[in-house]
Amino acid sequence: MTTQQLIQQIKTKQSFLCIGLDVDLTKIPQHLLATEDPIFEFNKAIIDATHDLCVSYKPNTAFYEAYGIKGWMSLQKTIQYINEKYPEQFTIADAKRGDIGNTSAMYAKAFFEDLQFDSVTVAPYMGKDSVEPFLAFEGKHTILLALTSNEGAYDFQTLPLEGKELYQKVLETSKSWKNSQNLMYVVGATKAEFFKEIRKIVPDSFLLVPGVGAQGGSLQEVCQYGMNQNIGLLINSSRGIIYASNGEDFALRAREEALKLQQEMQEIIKNIK
Repeated sequence: MTTQQLIQQIKTKQSFLCIGLDVDLTKIPQHLLATEDPIFEFNKAIIDATHDLCVSYKPNTAFYEAYGIKGWMSLQKTIQYINEKYPEQFTIADAKRGDIGNTSAMYAKAFFEDLQFDSVTVAPYMGKDSVEPFLAFEGKHTILLALTSNEGAYDFQTLPLEGKELYQKVLETSKSWKNSQNLMYVVGATKAEFFKEIRKIVPDSFLLVPGVGAQGGSLQEVCQYGMNQNIGLLINSSRGIIYASNGEDFALRAREEALKLQQEMQEIIKNIK
């Protein structure tokens, strides 16, 4: 999916919602555990109930890897289902990969060619040669961890370096990498006060924003400081949507929670001047 296609989906659906498919078998409805593939059945029901309200789905691969080969097969079935039935959705492999060049190339091949994701999250700590192999894939996007929403983000990401904070150096340096037009960035919603500075460095890039909802981030604040002329935001909600109920009405309740966010986003889009 191209950036322009993603922008068009946002305009069409009046939504910039991304739904995180972080499936924990201890939290899903008990009746699904009797099915052959509970993870896939859960995801399929959530996707069918919410696809018209969001523009993106983001499985966190750890929640699949934890169940071994069966979990990986569930992930494969999930992404295949999205790609075949709802190809307008922007898919994100939340894998946080990043390693020396030849290893990164294999990671990129796994997510972009085998699983056919549109994008993958990547850690920038090892620098240019660990990220450029992902950027080499035409029509695919690399979502770089810039400023995350967890408490430990302050351990390193905001440390001063040559008169700037480290995350700012990461943003600036990444713009010089080959095919950097394929970059997006992860910025946590709990760091809303930083968005103004981030937009000075990457005014046109899409930002994937976790932390709205269960983690306490404010959608209004994120939009106030982080939105650009093309919206430029993918707001992720995981637990607040997919675990709205653990009963047989789980998909309906997930839709209700997604609809609340979509309607709020629609109002924000309407008020853009």
